[in-house]
Amino acid sequence: MKDGLSTPVLAGAPEVSVVVPCYNERANVAPLVARLDAALGGIAWEAIFVDDDSPDGTAEAARAVGAADGRVRCIRRVGRRGLASAVIEGALASSARYVAVIDGDMQHDETRLPAMLAELRAGEADVVVGSRHVEGGGEAGLAGVYRQRLSHAGIRIAQHFLPPGLTDPMSGFFMLPRALFERLAPRLTGQGFKILVDLLLSAPAPLRVREVAYRFRSREAGESKLDVLVMAQFAGLLIDKQLHGLVPLRFLAFAAVGLIGVGVHLAVLTLAREGFTLHFALAQSLATIVAMVANFELNNRLTYRDQRLRGVRLWRGRALFMLVCGLGAIANIGIARMLYAENTTWSVAGAAGAVVGVVWNYAVSATLVWRGR
Repeated sequence: MKDGLSTPVLAGAPEVSVVVPCYNERANVAPLVARLDAALGGIAWEAIFVDDDSPDGTAEAARAVGAADGRVRCIRRVGRRGLASAVIEGALASSARYVAVIDGDMQHDETRLPAMLAELRAGEADVVVGSRHVEGGGEAGLAGVYRQRLSHAGIRIAQHFLPPGLTDPMSGFFMLPRALFERLAPRLTGQGFKILVDLLLSAPAPLRVREVAYRFRSREAGESKLDVLVMAQFAGLLIDKQLHGLVPLRFLAFAAVGLIGVGVHLAVLTLAREGFTLHFALAQSLATIVAMVANFELNNRLTYRDQRLRGVRLWRGRALFMLVCGLGAIANIGIARMLYAENTTWSVAGAAGAVVGVVWNYAVSATLVWRGR
């Protein structure tokens, strides 16, 4: 794929924009800028910190550095979160010829940026990826066996969907021409934490990918964002790409949470009936309430992780979700009874009612419960 290197660049624009998606990384802002300054000597660059309204004052720290160094900018996002969408906003705010993405925790090796740039300047690649898994690379900074296993599992899964040879598809450290990013941006899901895979799977034709070895450092401040929910979102991204975006990724996650809720409902119902010998109506009501609460918590942490409700909004959202699901249950039963009365088999009638209920719950929840600020 052509990388758009002939696209004109505005006079005075930096050659490289380093996009830094961040959340609660205040302590790392000034040290990261100092390291970028040392690593990119002789290269015109800028750093764009995209902060998801961090409560620790990350945006204020970035602005303070930017007040003394015009190469540093900050985009503060209110009411929305997520690494992928932060990278998209940062990259689209750039006028540089190339865009690099690096985490704000200083675990990526910024000294490898010139080598990545050299590959792109030579026209040998469309995307250059910092890899922990080629000769000379390392992942010693990936704390704990648990996180290492999560990362390795994600790599193995992603490699089944991507062109052969890419050793580190989970990398969040890469560089590409801005013009190429802009062409791919409308195809991106903008959700989750693994935007590199999103970029590679969104290209209409295979991209030429080169890898540059780097050693993943230990985190010096803050906390790692990698957990099982990140991996669940990553799995959802792969499914979304295989379906070519025909079904919204959030809807898939919402439906998956709904299936888990059915399991919770049946478990509570069984315990209430057989363990405590409650009357069926009471046991059913208790199971329904517990399942609704479980569904809300999972959706808040997974499906709508980038719009996660907290504080007072959490309680308001929980109450609205219970009301929405209650109305959805009424719609579910009503549709099923109507179809069954028209001689539709009970299984088809029940499935149709369930589909209507899920669609209702999803549509109204997205509008009323997780609508952002």
